[in-house]
Amino acid sequence: MGSMAPPPPTPPADLGGALQRFGLARDRMRVALAKGAGMAETDLDALEYLEAEGPLTQRQLGQRLGITSGAVTMLADRLEARGWLERRPHPTDRRATMLELSARALEVAPAELDAYHQAVRALAAAVPAEHRVVIAAFLDRAAEAASSTADGLTGATTRARP
Repeated sequence: MGSMAPPPPTPPADLGGALQRFGLARDRMRVALAKGAGMAETDLDALEYLEAEGPLTQRQLGQRLGITSGAVTMLADRLEARGWLERRPHPTDRRATMLELSARALEVAPAELDAYHQAVRALAAAVPAEHRVVIAAFLDRAAEAASSTADGLTGATTRARP
């Protein structure tokens, strides 16, 4: 399938629309990443949570993904067998298991993903410092709104960090 033309420029006042278009484009990239790695999108989601937040218990990861304890156990089994994550004992709760990215997961990434991360870093660096705080606050609030909506839709009792 050929590449699609980029969307037309966004009017500066259409932040909500720009955020939605970014989300859709990122979703498309994630689908391609998961497919290229031979994994389900939920598996990729799990790796992203572990990358963003560090080690999580199976319960915490299951809450963030909106899946049952049995499903998160199977997901962890799959990702561990493929070398993407490692299980560690919880430091204070012997009943809990911590999940964390493996060294392999931190080292191996498609070149396209590295290029995407570099492009985003370059875009962020080009934003004047005085605007970064406002932009970060907007994105944090948008993430909170999305997380809150997800919690409401799934009936979650514990709010997961975005």
